[in-house]
Amino acid sequence: MLINSAVYDDGRIVAEPGLDGVGEALQRRSGFVWIALKDPSEDELSRLQEELSLPALAVEDARKGHQRPKLEEYGDMLFAAMHLLEGGPDGMEVGEVHVFVGPRFVVSVRHRSAQGFLGVRGRAEREPELLRQGPGFVLYALMDAVVDRYFPHMDAVEAELETLEATMFQPHQDRQAVVQQLFELKQRLATLRHAVTPLLEVSSKLHGGRVPVVCKEMQDYFRDVYDHLLRIQASIDAARETIIAATQVNLTLVTIDESHVTKRLAAWAAIFAASTALAGIWGMNFESMPELKWAWGYPMALGAIGLVSGALYWRFKRLKWL
Repeated sequence: MLINSAVYDDGRIVAEPGLDGVGEALQRRSGFVWIALKDPSEDELSRLQEELSLPALAVEDARKGHQRPKLEEYGDMLFAAMHLLEGGPDGMEVGEVHVFVGPRFVVSVRHRSAQGFLGVRGRAEREPELLRQGPGFVLYALMDAVVDRYFPHMDAVEAELETLEATMFQPHQDRQAVVQQLFELKQRLATLRHAVTPLLEVSSKLHGGRVPVVCKEMQDYFRDVYDHLLRIQASIDAARETIIAATQVNLTLVTIDESHVTKRLAAWAAIFAASTALAGIWGMNFESMPELKWAWGYPMALGAIGLVSGALYWRFKRLKWL
């Protein structure tokens, strides 16, 4: 589905040709075409492939989707794939945006994502001095918008992690629920890392050293995107280490809780074992036992059992087993 199309010349929009007018727009002496598609049909991609001479392999990738973030060069043309992340009821959902960049055109193809780029187009049109740089600036603006949308996801993970850490040592905490939340956070971090890490390699190819001609004038801007990705990568690594440490601490707390329970059970078992031993001795009923004829034998037996049990209870209480 066509979302938008525009022809820009000298940093300003001059026409909105649609798919039917792409060929005519390219015949202009200057300027470039920017076309945005969402979940395009076979016919739409085939028409653009014919009009813009798009590489067949890149078009096939854009048609199928489910691509790893990457950057490929086809002569003077670039093909970039990036992940779009959205929070959903079942966790983090992954969409994609594929961008074809040539000397006279930019085509963005969005898959499985409700995140649009109208704000990016508006920003570009408010900065005509940068839009004059051509398709290279549009690629930067799209990449910058994608990377900026990763920050809220990272902030949300860090906030949840801080909340878990603050409540982890509270008494009667459900340790299983804590471990489950930590595992879910680890999964979200893995999804974020799969989007960020390959994109670091992509952005590193767009500044310094050999840079594609279409992006040559935008190297400083792509370096800024690279720095943002490095910050997110560092935050991901720190959060992963925190999750690992929190999981180990939680498992240690589980062991400590179990040891406390074991101590309590052992203390009560010792108290009842002493009482049972005394009752067993006086319950043997041998004829030669002198206590059988004592008038105060029964109260004395109860007192002895109570005294021993009380002494054991006091001792275990001081040891903090009870």
